[in-house]
Amino acid sequence: MANTKSAEKAARVIARRTAINKARRTRMRSSWRKVEEAIASGDAKSAAEALRTAESETMRAVSRGVVHKNLGSRKVSRLSKRIAALSASK
Repeated sequence: MANTKSAEKAARVIARRTAINKARRTRMRSSWRKVEEAIASGDAKSAAEALRTAESETMRAVSRGVVHKNLGSRKVSRLSKRIAALSASK
């Protein structure tokens, strides 16, 4: 337990930020999942649309400090590479 007023406030702030970051991370991962599902269905057009949304969500999470910049870039790069392969195969 917190011993001082400032420590109590810090605990409240941390709890609030944790909830916000958790929601942002969930939105980001859901957008990734939608891209994965579109790739699995073989629909290149919907996959490309989902990727645009996923890239936006990912970079927003990066800018807010929820995830590291390299993680966001790596994930977007790998997804776009898979969509490009899907488009090329058709």
